Amino acid sequence: MLKTIHIQELRLGMFVQQLQGAWFDHPFWRSSFLLKDQSDLNKLLTSNVEHVLIDTEKSLVATTERNLTDKPVNDAMAELRKRDIGKPRAQHLSAAEEHQTAMKLINASKASVRRMFNEARMGKAMNAEEALPLVKDILASIDRSHNAITSLVRLKGKDEYTYMHSVAVCVLMIALARELGLSDEQTLQAGVAGLYHDIGKMAIPDDILNKPAALSEDEFIVMRKHSEFGHAILSRSKQIDEVCLDVCLHHHEKIDGTGYPHKMNGSEISIFAKMAAVCDVYDALTSHRPYRAGWEPGITLHRMTQWTGHFDAHILNAFIKCIGIYPIGSLVKLKSGRLAVVIDQCPTSLLTPVVKVFFSTKSNMHLEPQVVYLSRIGGHDEVIGHEDPRVWGVHDLHTMWANG
Repeated sequence: MLKTIHIQELRLGMFVQQLQGAWFDHPFWRSSFLLKDQSDLNKLLTSNVEHVLIDTEKSLVATTERNLTDKPVNDAMAELRKRDIGKPRAQHLSAAEEHQTAMKLINASKASVRRMFNEARMGKAMNAEEALPLVKDILASIDRSHNAITSLVRLKGKDEYTYMHSVAVCVLMIALARELGLSDEQTLQAGVAGLYHDIGKMAIPDDILNKPAALSEDEFIVMRKHSEFGHAILSRSKQIDEVCLDVCLHHHEKIDGTGYPHKMNGSEISIFAKMAAVCDVYDALTSHRPYRAGWEPGITLHRMTQWTGHFDAHILNAFIKCIGIYPIGSLVKLKSGRLAVVIDQCPTSLLTPVVKVFFSTKSNMHLEPQVVYLSRIGGHDEVIGHEDPRVWGVHDLHTMWANG
């Protein structure tokens, strides 16, 4: 029998079927487990989880008669804005302080990934050990300041998308793994898997892979085979673990079973494949391509929350907490009527990012760029929403925030 209880009623010996709530921060990547360790119970009691769903038949202790009704949140973004739950992890460095190191790392990764992908195109076996130094450097950068490299990795030339998309997914997988509280070993596995997730595209004909326009239906059928091609390539390679193979094959599966190649449903998809699905789509949508401009990151996240059946809700919520409600590079409008670009996150609140103000919508004129720490001005101004740069004719956001 499944029963919803308040977190304070949780006891050792209970079988947790699900950690409930639209937005929370807890240290477990598992969705169901027998609670048998006092340290795990303490972590849950001090987390933002309010209710848990337990299985009384699998529990080793009896429960109270209290039964609470779970109230699902229909709009996750609105709920997070209202409650300000899931504050960013404290950073050792600001995004600006880590900027140069992160940019050097991204630039160095281009040649490494291009070489690995070209070797795959020529039929050479991959060796995951060769990718570990790069993945470890990315992990170190994220641990110093995850906002720097996760934002800078969006900047990629249209002619280098295939390679830099894999670097971006690697970065986002590592940052998300940290947000989910995975172990160091699991975090590195997630990073390597992100780096190799699209290796199968090296088996796709160039005229389809690099087509400067949207794919036809027949071309898309061919492109969809890249996950199976990648799995075959990695299966012949050295030091490739099951996590990497799984992510390569299943990062396009959807929770509702409409994904590919195997139409797996939510319970059949691994946590790593669910993570990759979110990271892959986010970077693809926010990247500029020859045939379309990338979406603004904040708008992208909002739209992703509205795609019912596509992503695992808990994974997507954790990803948004990791990237921020107002990601770096987002164009936002302030209560004062000014437009600003987000240049850093506030370590203590997702709702008060550091912004660079540059335009007044009231007077319809450009302003002298000014950096504003919204957390330090006592509520005299605040973000009221995302804006589309194209509506305002803003074409240099990347320059503005990358040089923030």
